[in-house]
Amino acid sequence: MRLKYFSAVVLAFMGFCLPDIAQQQKIEINAQGEMTPFPHFWEEMFGSGRANLTLRESYRNDLRAVKQVTDFRYVRFHGILHDENGVYNEDEHGNAVYNFAYVDQIYDGLLKNGVRPVVEISFMPKKLAFNPDALHPFWYKQNVSPPKSLERWDDLMTHFAQHLVDRYGIEEVSQWYFEVWNEPNIDFWNGIPREQSYFELYAHTARDLKSVSPRLRVGGPATAAASWVDEFLKYAADNHVPVDFVTSHGYADDTPENLFGTKEDIPMDDRVCGAIGKVRKQIQASAMPKLPLFWTEWNVQGMNESRDTAFVGTGLANTIRECDGLVDMMSFWTFSDVFEEGGPIAKPFDGEFGLRAKGGINKPSYYDFALLHQLGDRRIANPSSDAIVTKSVDGSLAIALWNIVDPDKTGTTKRVELDLHGLAGDAAVTISRVDETHSNTLAAYKKMGSPLDPTDAQVEQLNRETALGDPEQRKLENGKLDLTLGPNALLLIKVGR
Repeated sequence: MRLKYFSAVVLAFMGFCLPDIAQQQKIEINAQGEMTPFPHFWEEMFGSGRANLTLRESYRNDLRAVKQVTDFRYVRFHGILHDENGVYNEDEHGNAVYNFAYVDQIYDGLLKNGVRPVVEISFMPKKLAFNPDALHPFWYKQNVSPPKSLERWDDLMTHFAQHLVDRYGIEEVSQWYFEVWNEPNIDFWNGIPREQSYFELYAHTARDLKSVSPRLRVGGPATAAASWVDEFLKYAADNHVPVDFVTSHGYADDTPENLFGTKEDIPMDDRVCGAIGKVRKQIQASAMPKLPLFWTEWNVQGMNESRDTAFVGTGLANTIRECDGLVDMMSFWTFSDVFEEGGPIAKPFDGEFGLRAKGGINKPSYYDFALLHQLGDRRIANPSSDAIVTKSVDGSLAIALWNIVDPDKTGTTKRVELDLHGLAGDAAVTISRVDETHSNTLAAYKKMGSPLDPTDAQVEQLNRETALGDPEQRKLENGKLDLTLGPNALLLIKVGR
């Protein structure tokens, strides 16, 4: 050890530049090992900004592009009741007037592209608001007030639900999900007292929807930072309020104090699934222990451009590994940078949440989701903390392998030997990867000169030059495969029978 250190010092003194010393790892895989079902819970639902954005062609282009690589089934967004959609008005006598013209266009557009809505019931129409001036600081200034009359709210809810059933049919709408409000435990809701007033709104809304059809599925509390679930389920049980599923949110960069009520130092990469596990236990301990759990907002930590880089893939893969079996669906926030919480996005690669940057540029995260979509539907038990081993219907293996390095840290190359048992010793192998030199659209964009408003030709060039392309072709050698992973590399390895 001392000789190695001494040699390194001498070489450095002589002017040699030493590469990072690679980590060495061996992972044994039994292709015939114990298997469990592996539904693709991380890619069945995505989040997006607000309802009115869905009317834009740029949004729909991004939706179609992400659908192509993930085949996602549900999309969630805010503000279906926002005044820009014209749902609620009052005539000169103060009577309610409903207009669902934009609502129809919004949901028609989703269904036409093979995606169903998670109907987040928000925010308050100004003329129905107790406080018309209770505007959130987001650029689109949604109203976060309770209704001035719960009877009028009931009437809006029943007309809204009945209109959807009349237009799309109960067979269709019964496959949607209705989520009441967004993050009522923070500044998206200013009812007083905050918790009790939200529970009252939830109870009215759930009963209103069920009065139209008991087949409509409704849930909540849609809270930030894994909050209120215990209290929400107790309230629902005590007051016989319908709940078909539980929702909450949590991000990798939420604090441990917010998520868990502790100052303990919990790594960011472990926080999302830790919060999901907490909520799952709360559901299991409630009077409704079998309720599905949907995590309707989450993302990896956001620092140093991290959400525009290859880091997303490794953070995503690690989250899938940890959350498997704890959650029914996760909704990555967001699939698109057609997004205006802070106003129109001025340039691509501005650290936003989506898989596609301004103009329809595929980020590395877009390709990460494309790789992980290829995992099989059965998971083979494996203790590795940076691998997911799955089996496909045809008996072949699909393995995700990664080298996670947090955005505020530096990492080294990792060398991994896969030792596979239960397959032919010379089985065919394909390897696809996203890393610093493969599908790194941010680097390509910077090399192009970081144009503020890329032309269609420039967007096409960036997407073409960073596309995944044909996988590398290899063979096992006596059942073994040697691989090299740079920092934040994500590999998808397929091994034939």
